[in-house]
Amino acid sequence: MILINLLPHREAARKRRRDLFNVSVGASALLGGLIAGSIFIWYQAAITSQQSNNTLLETEIKKLEAQIKDIATLESEIAALRARQQAVEDLQSDRNLPVHLLTELVNQLPDGVYVNKMTQVDQMVTLNGVAQSNERVSELLRNLANNTPWFSKPELIEIVSGSASISAKEQKRVANFVIKVRLVRASEAEKNAAQAAAMAASSPIQPASAAAPVSAKQ
Repeated sequence: MILINLLPHREAARKRRRDLFNVSVGASALLGGLIAGSIFIWYQAAITSQQSNNTLLETEIKKLEAQIKDIATLESEIAALRARQQAVEDLQSDRNLPVHLLTELVNQLPDGVYVNKMTQVDQMVTLNGVAQSNERVSELLRNLANNTPWFSKPELIEIVSGSASISAKEQKRVANFVIKVRLVRASEAEKNAAQAAAMAASSPIQPASAAAPVSAKQ
């Protein structure tokens, strides 16, 4: 006996496939929405965390800037105090500068050099004098530059030939000079003396050369 299916099976199969496709599309859309929502929530949490970190950093930066301003103010106050302390110390040490000036000047004047006039403005001293020759003036400049820690930067301003009367009938040629030199403060002089002593102590002593042997003649 032959069975004939008169039901619309093709339409039913097509309907089942369409329903299955719609279910798969809806499931995919739901899964995609869940994934997108999870990513959005994660990014929002990361942004919120970074914003809170930025706020904390800005607060700490403001605190550090305030502390830096306080430190700068303290440093300026300390510098001003040190400057005033140095000024007081310089004033105390400058009370003895005239003594050092006259003592060192007497010690450094070569024979045949005479000072007629001496003026001082702040730390600069001007010497007007007479020397027996130009070589004596050069020796005075060397002495002021190298032999004392109380003078620095001597400068020859003027040297002019002249004559001095030794007796009623005898005249002698001399050199009239003007020298400017800087008078060093006591603190600087002590420092220069210490440096000179250290350099002298550190400089190696040259050994004496050994005498060559002399052969005896037979």
